[in-house]
Amino acid sequence: MLSVFVPSDFSLKKVVATELSALPENAVWVDLANPTVEEDRAVEKLAGIAVPTREDMQEIEISSRLYIENSARYMTATLMCQSDTDMPRTTAVTFILTGHRLVTVRYDLPKPFALVENKLARSCAPSITGEQVLMELLDAVIDRCADILERCGADIDQVSHDIFEPESERHGHAKQYSQILIAIGRKGDLTSKVRESLVSIGRLVTFLSAVVEGVKWSKDMREQLKTMQRDVASLTDHASYLSSKITFVLDAMLGVVNLEQNNIIKLFSVMAVVLMPPTLIASVYGMNFKAMPELEWTHGYPFALVLMLVAAVVPYWIFKWKKWL
Repeated sequence: MLSVFVPSDFSLKKVVATELSALPENAVWVDLANPTVEEDRAVEKLAGIAVPTREDMQEIEISSRLYIENSARYMTATLMCQSDTDMPRTTAVTFILTGHRLVTVRYDLPKPFALVENKLARSCAPSITGEQVLMELLDAVIDRCADILERCGADIDQVSHDIFEPESERHGHAKQYSQILIAIGRKGDLTSKVRESLVSIGRLVTFLSAVVEGVKWSKDMREQLKTMQRDVASLTDHASYLSSKITFVLDAMLGVVNLEQNNIIKLFSVMAVVLMPPTLIASVYGMNFKAMPELEWTHGYPFALVLMLVAAVVPYWIFKWKKWL
């Protein structure tokens, strides 16, 4: 889908391109979402650039993601998608600055694009340029990553509370532990994806800061770039901290599971020890020897029962006295 945005008074107006051969020359932002071959060619003709393919955007080498070609600056970053669902994923998005026009190429629907589109449709500078649209997009992407990390941190704190809550408040241990392990795995996967996105955004901002040295950007935009660099660095550190915390919570969860298993095994071991003396007594009196005085004794049967009961209670009392239970 091809979306073209042109300045209109104090807003950015979205123009529907009915004819690809007649794209507006005053467009400051051209957004290609799942573009067709015809749309690629139309944008290439309008902006005088080569639109990268999906395979080109997925290259992981820095030289294939951040480069200058025919005075156009190509910058590819990894952005988060579907972070509010159980199946978050990342997608490659390419930002191309040529002149004062921005061209974005994407094959997914990152949320910051819709947010920036709605924001600029309400209000923007009359003389807005592609560089300013790019700054708005990067700022929205960084804010989105920060929101995801905040939510992830809160969820991890809740998981930690569920693990270390008093034992008397736990119900359905096996089911609860299974759910906790699934939650830890999902938060670890989400955090790693956010960190991957932040690393790519940090490289993009650093590249952009380097290439604007010879470009007449306003002082405010240069300061905004420096602020973005600091924000990305701090968020990357926070993502690393959350990854370490998730590892700690996972280790604690596995430790709790091991303790529960040990307690169960200990209970079976104690029961085996407690029942061993009565079993021995029953085995003795179950032997078919002719000379067994108790067999002719009137109170022999009650005596054997009482003896087995005492033999079971005494080991149990010793275990409790030694505080092994």
